[in-house]
Amino acid sequence: MAIKIKKISIKNETDYIDILKRAKGDISEAFDVVIPILKDVEKNGDEAISRYTEKFDKIKLNQFKINTREVEANIPADWKLALEKAKSNIRQFHAAQLKTKTEITISGNRLGIKYTPVESVAVYAPGGKALYPSSVLMGAIPAKIAGVKNVSLITPPSKEGGLNPVLLYAAQIAGVDTIYTVGGAQGIAGLAYGTETITKAEFIVGPGNRYVTAAKSYLAGVGQIGIESPAGPSEVLIIADKTANPQWVACDMLSQAEHGEDSVAILVTDSEELAKNVDLELKKALASRPKRREMKARAIDDNSYILIFPNIDEAIDFSNLYAPEHLEIITQNYEKDFEKIIHAGSVFLGPYSPVAMGDYISGTNHVLPTAGGSRIYSSLGVDTFLKRVTYQEIRLAPLKELYPYVKILSEIEGLDEEHGTSVYLRTL
Repeated sequence: MAIKIKKISIKNETDYIDILKRAKGDISEAFDVVIPILKDVEKNGDEAISRYTEKFDKIKLNQFKINTREVEANIPADWKLALEKAKSNIRQFHAAQLKTKTEITISGNRLGIKYTPVESVAVYAPGGKALYPSSVLMGAIPAKIAGVKNVSLITPPSKEGGLNPVLLYAAQIAGVDTIYTVGGAQGIAGLAYGTETITKAEFIVGPGNRYVTAAKSYLAGVGQIGIESPAGPSEVLIIADKTANPQWVACDMLSQAEHGEDSVAILVTDSEELAKNVDLELKKALASRPKRREMKARAIDDNSYILIFPNIDEAIDFSNLYAPEHLEIITQNYEKDFEKIIHAGSVFLGPYSPVAMGDYISGTNHVLPTAGGSRIYSSLGVDTFLKRVTYQEIRLAPLKELYPYVKILSEIEGLDEEHGTSVYLRTL
């Protein structure tokens, strides 16, 4: 294993332009596979879903709908305690995000905003290289707090054709109403269009492979569903100075690498000594912790970097250009450095804040924009599931006062005959 180490400057774009172009989870080829599946499921419903599940998952489904409250989840007591604690913290953090109705008076008229939830949301939980009950909590709890009436979980079937009990328990405590043991593009299609068994969802959130991402992106693009943001490989960028513990930094980088071969871990620093020591700790960790070693090594070799800048301010400037999914700031003045951050999905401040805390237990959401998406998207939250409805009550006196301006504006746009008249008639 050999991570790429580079001395660079923010002033020389050629030093880092290729790094900014990191993988965005290229799904262009996946569309060719996915779109026919979507159209097939739209037309043939459950029959198409069963056919694709047998083809891709090698499982013949007899039924794939589970009422969450009718099945008992048999998992160890300590697992339940851990999930319950995560639920409590996630609920507390997201409850603080709930928005209330606001009003303001402008030119004598009453204007306002109220928030209404989407009515049905589905959470996709992957079933490939890892099991993610935490993603069930992260998707379902904010939706329930927002007031979503129907929350479903969709996840690929187990090898036996059923549902992993830890996902069932996470769904139960998160308030999920229905579970569908279907994965892939066919599962997304079933949710988007509805079938004989699957109830249509208006919004679908949660991570998945490139075919799931392609299905969500296509369906969102044609206005069939809402999604949180296009998803790419998981990534972490760590801003660290000479005060950082190199063993901890290396482990945090590897914690992203164990998500998959396409994951990205970048250390930006002004310390050559830290860079050298982190490189050494990466090698030691891969030798001593063999689980998923090949996957971690490939992510570190192929996609990851240690970048040495002249100073921390340049490292921060690079971070804002990179707009990482996860950002750790492990510097002597991390609070002041955080003030300079503009773009990041979720930020972890100080030496005792590894990304894994946010992944599982701290309370923030781990469904985050990737591949520079934090320049325009935010983390999943309660507001993801809320629609902003504006309203106004126009009063007679202000209507008369504002009519001359409406008259001019409607004439400019050539709509005075009806637009302008609709206001004028009320002034008489």
